[in-house]
Amino acid sequence: MSLGASLGPPWQDPLPPPVPFRPLEAEAAEALRPPPELVERVRQAREALVRRATEEAALLGVPLKEALVAGSAARETYLPGRLDLDLFLLFDPGLPRERLAESGLALAGRLLANPVRRYADHPYLRGEFEGFAVDAVPGYRVDRSDRPITPVDRTPFHQAFLLPRQTPRMKDDVRLFKRFLGSLGVYGAEVKTEGFSGYLTELLVLRYGSFGGVLKAAQGWRVPQRLCPPGPEPAAMEDAALILPDPVDPHRNVSSALSRRSFAVYLLGAREYGDRPRREFFHPPASAPPPLEALLARLRERQSSVTVLLLPDPGKVPDVIWPQLRKAERALRETLERLGFVVLGTSSTLASGQVAVLVETDRSTLSPVRIHGGPPVGIRETPQFLARWSGADPSPLKGPYVTDEGRLAVDLRRGPREVLAILGSVAHELALGKDLRAALPPGGAFHPLTEVLGVEAVRAALVGLLDDRLPWLRWTGPPPGPLSP
Repeated sequence: MSLGASLGPPWQDPLPPPVPFRPLEAEAAEALRPPPELVERVRQAREALVRRATEEAALLGVPLKEALVAGSAARETYLPGRLDLDLFLLFDPGLPRERLAESGLALAGRLLANPVRRYADHPYLRGEFEGFAVDAVPGYRVDRSDRPITPVDRTPFHQAFLLPRQTPRMKDDVRLFKRFLGSLGVYGAEVKTEGFSGYLTELLVLRYGSFGGVLKAAQGWRVPQRLCPPGPEPAAMEDAALILPDPVDPHRNVSSALSRRSFAVYLLGAREYGDRPRREFFHPPASAPPPLEALLARLRERQSSVTVLLLPDPGKVPDVIWPQLRKAERALRETLERLGFVVLGTSSTLASGQVAVLVETDRSTLSPVRIHGGPPVGIRETPQFLARWSGADPSPLKGPYVTDEGRLAVDLRRGPREVLAILGSVAHELALGKDLRAALPPGGAFHPLTEVLGVEAVRAALVGLLDDRLPWLRWTGPPPGPLSP
């Protein structure tokens, strides 16, 4: 098994010395440290799970190369209340991809109680084993970390890289960092959160030596931020928030799931904590959302318009639906902005069997007139534009005329002018995602906010739309008591 590339900086030893804990950090770290009896229970369950997987694979006759429990459960970096066992069932690379899921699910089904099929790159099972929640994920046992066949094939290399480098103190730092990110609402790489993955948090603590080291480094970061050694950088999306090469595969950006919004919230939170350190960053008080009447009062003050796309739950797991909700928000925004609305915000959620996507615009109705721009005067298309609009029927409301920039233009009558009418007319052309599109009724499903305020999903999305504040500004509850899991 080969890492496939020299690790090089920034992963060279020796590690930076840890920044000493503040008293409140030491208190939080102790509260988050798993008790010895839980550590022992997890160890025994891990060993039993791997042993059972190996035995059952032999009985099934499937080409399992390795069963491995990896991730935070294997490294003791899990948070209380977020302890899952991640079981990776790694098969011979010669097994065809279409049979990988079949063999992996069949094997996992013999190991887990109450299994439920879920999806990521391919199906996996979530179930229970000896009182622990388990995700059983099939993959391939590859020889090089930089040549994976599926995304999970790097997992053994991640485990081999992190385990020998993490000290007991560093594990405290990782848990503290995860709790800090959780208090800001940016811990978790799932699409709903678009935050820091567990692996990313562990790499950052490793690189900067401690929780305090990561926060100190963040004081000089901006969006986007590159943390790359000299040489070629990993491939990254244009809107990437953070670029950090995977030490076992430098061509991969570890932080690809992190959105710019979540990264910016972290940077602001790190600076706020640096200026005013307090226990709430590790033990935030519960905060109730504003009552509905307060939200409606804000909306009246804004004098804006909110339109709702309301659909029945397509019946897919959240990992499938949340990307489509994000896509639907973008589709509504881009459509309305292209037509001349100012979109003030979007929000979406899934609750009580319904999906709600909200879009807030500066007004509910556009003016009757729109400007249709033409070519700059003097270019080849000028005669065609003049011929098209000089004798048009119906004639333009104004023009053809020349703008201050030297371009031709005409003023035209708008077609549909109201948000509801516009969205209703293009509902089946919107890029909503296949499952949301399939749930769209023939007549569309757009409503004014006032008609659907009784729907739980709508009220939840309205909170996300109108109560979007920095997390520490929402900590208005009573001071937290003793730190607890």
